[in-house]
Amino acid sequence: MTSASSLFLANIPSPDRGVWEIDLGFLTIPIRAYALCIIAGIIVAIWWGEKRFQARGGQPGAVIDIAVWAVPFGLVGGRLYHVATDYYRYFGEGKNPLNALRIWDGGLGIWGAIALGAVGAWIGCRQKGIPLPVFADAIAPGIVTAQAIGRVGNYFNQELYGGPTSLPWGLEIYERLNANGITDPLNGVAVDHTLIDGSPVHPTFLYELIWNLLVAALVVFLDRKLRLGHGRAFAVYVAGYTLGRGLIELMRTDPATLVLGVRINVWVSLLVFIGAVVYFVLAAKRGPREHLGGGAIAVIPVDEVPSTHRDDEDPAPVVEDDAVDDDEDPFDDTDDLDEDRAGDLDDEGAEKTGSAGGAQRKRVADPGE
Repeated sequence: MTSASSLFLANIPSPDRGVWEIDLGFLTIPIRAYALCIIAGIIVAIWWGEKRFQARGGQPGAVIDIAVWAVPFGLVGGRLYHVATDYYRYFGEGKNPLNALRIWDGGLGIWGAIALGAVGAWIGCRQKGIPLPVFADAIAPGIVTAQAIGRVGNYFNQELYGGPTSLPWGLEIYERLNANGITDPLNGVAVDHTLIDGSPVHPTFLYELIWNLLVAALVVFLDRKLRLGHGRAFAVYVAGYTLGRGLIELMRTDPATLVLGVRINVWVSLLVFIGAVVYFVLAAKRGPREHLGGGAIAVIPVDEVPSTHRDDEDPAPVVEDDAVDDDEDPFDDTDDLDEDRAGDLDDEGAEKTGSAGGAQRKRVADPGE
């Protein structure tokens, strides 16, 4: 063991602890950095997803309503995947299976979170009458940003790091002890910054954090340029994330389930990456990006409804849109919404129906139909 301060001044220090306890006299409340990071990530994902969903014509508040289903399902799925792939931590001689329920100690598998979270999102979308691919495209960059924020929680827990390194950004891992002087990496405190053997190490959690933010930027960029729809923005997120995760996973040294001598998450990353790329290519045949059009119904005055026998010189009507300019709001990252609505109001997509109020309602044709 060696003192960190005497040898590795240029390295990244770890936090002394990941848990703070608030003593109320009759009750002690643990405040865990990992849990705070997960909550912060969920809030960011919902907030950004709400803005993107409204930019696609969705109704305000729909993302929050769907998240009520998706978030609990995702947390359960993430924990189930972690327990299934790291079963040796909870089952076997000397292990306590009930520890599998201690989600606050860390351990969420993103694959299970996405899979079961998608089931919850599907239920929420069915209740709201919203196509799941539209919702998925809206929340894609927010999800991967939430994952980046969650990696900060791994930093406080001193987990998910790689092998020893002499690079200046090597991460110092300290020995933490609980109140009884017993080693406790999660709940203990580093009282003298004593390094564990092999430290400093590669901060693989930091590598993944940076990668995730780059993937979020890529999703936004391609969504603007290619006007992605039908789940293709979500596919970009999945493909981008799995590419980086597979490479970074190879650098990690913490115990993991191996398949043919390779960490199981590397194999899962490879398979999911291939599936995401195939979906991205095939979904392009489904047509241009969907636009919900504020509930798929647009209201326009009678004198602006196009005639089915309009002369070629008559201009096609355009539904007025007050959407925020993309250049003014970096999070409102779907551009030229007027073009979507104008395209939906052409000769082939317009239908006239009478109404008693002197106006007519026209159902906007779904470009994906």
